[in-house]
Amino acid sequence: MRFQLGLFSPNTESGLAITTVPERWHATWDNNLRLATLADRAGLDFLLPVARWTDWGSETAFHRSVLDPLVWASGLLAGTKRIRVFSTVHTAFHHPVVAAKQLATLDQLGKGRAGLNIVAGWHAPEYEMFGLTLPADHDTRYAYAQEWWEIVQRIWTSEEPFDHDGRFFRLRGVVGAPKPHDGRRVLTMNAGSSPQGRSFAARNADHAFTVVGGPEDGADVVKAIKADAASLGRSVGVFTLGHVVCRPTRAEAEDRLAYYADENADWPAVDEVMRLQGLHARSFTPEMLATYRSRFAAGHGSCPLVGDPDDVAAALAEFAAAGFDGIALSFLDYADELGYFAAEVLPRLADLGVRPSAAASSPGSDPT
Repeated sequence: MRFQLGLFSPNTESGLAITTVPERWHATWDNNLRLATLADRAGLDFLLPVARWTDWGSETAFHRSVLDPLVWASGLLAGTKRIRVFSTVHTAFHHPVVAAKQLATLDQLGKGRAGLNIVAGWHAPEYEMFGLTLPADHDTRYAYAQEWWEIVQRIWTSEEPFDHDGRFFRLRGVVGAPKPHDGRRVLTMNAGSSPQGRSFAARNADHAFTVVGGPEDGADVVKAIKADAASLGRSVGVFTLGHVVCRPTRAEAEDRLAYYADENADWPAVDEVMRLQGLHARSFTPEMLATYRSRFAAGHGSCPLVGDPDDVAAALAEFAAAGFDGIALSFLDYADELGYFAAEVLPRLADLGVRPSAAASSPGSDPT
């Protein structure tokens, strides 16, 4: 099985780095298209956007500018040949009838390379922006997401109009065409780290996307999610996320990290992001939030992959050994740093048996 590598959050200004340095990532369309082309040629497996509708408050510009994930995916699918492009969709903000058609259209455009990342929602200011109220409990949020997902799947598989009477939706005469490419379901990921989120992924998704402290605690998370899926007769891949700082020497990498994530961190934004994560989300445990301030500055709380190419390759190999099926990566400047990563780290991963020596996926295939 191939350990998958992708890029996370390049559709957002500054990516995952909560920093003020001028060379941070700028999420223009031209930069994203250039990055997608580089990733496609390098043999990376997927691109995963974040969905954000409002920023983190008047004191910070972090994530103020975000390219819409569905529109972004359509352009990148048209401009690439083999890489999978996910769309991150908030179930609360996208009606399932509309989302089913949008995603099927994307999959037609990409000839099977579209992906769906389902998010049940957690950011209260976004709900207020839409005139909605964030349900206080995770059970309600995921019950809503479950019904939403069942409607989407039925639209993709039903050839006849149908009615739906549920807890959250009452629909009449529902139809939907075109269907996804070749009649297959769009490959689905669920981003969630709460018990409800991980359970939702085990029941419904092809891949679970979850936050962990590192490969050590992550190994138990992988086992638990896969065991839950197996008890339902399903197989689920488990992915996590990390931020990469790779330089010819470990000292150079550590200096670079200190420069952007300590000396020039956007600390007001770091603290506001962590405050809201603690209030409304369960992606990070209270223990993580108490100790991860530097990780948030460096990469929104994701796992650090810092050092020379040998260090970074070894760290990625540890995630593969822990049972993870893939990892979504971020960089301070994705496009400027991806070339070095591809040239130096990918061959080392091949030598370690974590990745093939050359990209072997056909367009639209899923190596898992």
